[in-house]
Amino acid sequence: MGKRKALTGALLATAILTVAGCSGTGTASGETAKAPADPADATGTIKVLTSRTDLVQDGTMDEYAAEFNKTYPKVKVEFEALTDYEGEVKIRMNTDDYGDVLMIPGVVTKNDYPKFFAPLGTAEEMRAKYRFSDSTEVGGKVYGIAQFGAANGFVYNKAVWKKAGITEWPASPEEFLDDLRTIEARTDSLPYYTNFKDAWPLTGWTNNVGSAGCDAEANNKLAGAVSPWKQGGDLRMIDTLLYDIVKNGLSEKDPSTTNWEASKGMIAKGEIATMQLGSWAVKQMREAAEKAGTDPEEIGYMPFPVQKDGTFCTMVASDYQQAVNIHSEHKAAARAWIDWFTHESGYSANEGAVPAVKTSPMPRTLKDLVDNDVSFVERSDAKAAQVNAIDNAAEIGLNKPDYRRQLIDLARGARKGSLEDFFADLDKRWNEAAATAGS
Repeated sequence: MGKRKALTGALLATAILTVAGCSGTGTASGETAKAPADPADATGTIKVLTSRTDLVQDGTMDEYAAEFNKTYPKVKVEFEALTDYEGEVKIRMNTDDYGDVLMIPGVVTKNDYPKFFAPLGTAEEMRAKYRFSDSTEVGGKVYGIAQFGAANGFVYNKAVWKKAGITEWPASPEEFLDDLRTIEARTDSLPYYTNFKDAWPLTGWTNNVGSAGCDAEANNKLAGAVSPWKQGGDLRMIDTLLYDIVKNGLSEKDPSTTNWEASKGMIAKGEIATMQLGSWAVKQMREAAEKAGTDPEEIGYMPFPVQKDGTFCTMVASDYQQAVNIHSEHKAAARAWIDWFTHESGYSANEGAVPAVKTSPMPRTLKDLVDNDVSFVERSDAKAAQVNAIDNAAEIGLNKPDYRRQLIDLARGARKGSLEDFFADLDKRWNEAAATAGS
């Protein structure tokens, strides 16, 4: 797997709510898509659109469908995997034919969900059952159920950290930097890997907004002329840590030579100690360890190095949300599939992801966080539209890699200027954009 899989993780969490584009031919409807009480009453052939080309090609999705048919024997499930999921679904949504079940694409603005998707329940009832329901709530109704979510922090090689004599997670950015220096001094491993060349992993740093204060509303609080990079701000703390890692020579010497696919084997073999990534990456790194002949259990996951009142917090954000096409002729069967896939398939556990169902246990990949009483804070995206509007107008790109590549270039001396001036410019652009956008 590679970039495609990674981009179905938390990296998409804010972007999928705010992009405009589809015209559509749908009309708003109050008809809720409900699975029938008797599974035998669910009938018809439904098409499920997905970006998981790998799982369709290797037969995994067909295996899920076969299990589904043990409960719903009269429903035939057909899968269509799209390599350019966003681009292709965008075109289809100008017609009525965009599958029966689909992942809500970024092209649809949140307020337009009722034009394209059947409601799945009221906000109150869905909030009681599922994480991330506010991400698709419009007018008191919810239009999607998350496939899963991802926690945010750092993937690391436990054996390397142990070899360096480090037995506890760092509880501050300063401790994190000290630990990387210790790894550099006591091991042959590269303390940190930026994935600068592939670039997209740099966007994951933004997903730690809120960790410092265990604040579910932290992302919403960016909606305004709030100088996000001011002293004490989450983005200043996050970006300063990345800058300091590079400035202190604790990452690769030439960022332009990094390679995402190669990095999986490198961390598995202990050549790399640490990478900032969503928790979706743990499974991929452990699979790389199996291929490399090293112990997969040595791939661990730690929260962002900051605590509130002695507690670590990890921000949890939604992956793609599954929805029912408002034009589907088999809404009951489509909803039956979504419910079964969410509750019974084991998909989120297989992916090592945070389950959408609130009563489901956290996956084995996050056992260390659970055992150490890390608080999982579900990020609210209620004001994601305003935040993204400001971000786009400011041309910064919180969920794009460009400004952090500039930050890394600044830290390694490939770009002139000071960090203070860099942050001041970001704040100026943000505040000016907030005056005209995001309202």
